[in-house]
Amino acid sequence: MEAEITNTGVIHGRFQVLHNDHLTYLLNGKRLCRHLVVGITNPDPGFTEQDNADLNRHTPSANPLTYFERHILVTAALKEAGINPDEFSVVPFPINTPALYHHYVPMDALFFLVIYDDWGRRKLEHFTSLGLKTHILREVPPEEKGISAGHVRKLMAQGKPWEQMVPPSVAQMLKKWRVDEQIRNI
Repeated sequence: MEAEITNTGVIHGRFQVLHNDHLTYLLNGKRLCRHLVVGITNPDPGFTEQDNADLNRHTPSANPLTYFERHILVTAALKEAGINPDEFSVVPFPINTPALYHHYVPMDALFFLVIYDDWGRRKLEHFTSLGLKTHILREVPPEEKGISAGHVRKLMAQGKPWEQMVPPSVAQMLKKWRVDEQIRNI
């Protein structure tokens, strides 16, 4: 039985850097809605908080790209995957501050997420505490997660091949922006 298509879905991530599994996640959410709102978390380092569920997600080394750069990458990857730009929006999403969600995303949307760890469960708690409708796209233990942006950043820092782990448009922009050098200098 196929899942019912909703009008608007909200999906989120840091996308530091956007990799092929991120794109799969985004496309899986898009399949379930007519319009996908992509919330980029940690949009502003001044509002990025440490959380005991994930002790590294707030550090500068885990966040080398700006919100604007990630907006460009998400947009390019979705367009490259054949998604019409009229069918998605990319917005900042302050994941650590649930009281602010209504300023950034439609609260009557269906909120998609994946759960790999305590941080995923924490986000689900945030959503349910606000009475948001949720849909878990995937729930697996961390060792079954697949590609991690941390691993991609590590390869970039070490000067090892990483390009095959990201969509072609993303690889092109990351090279143009010399993100590997930025990561090595953090």
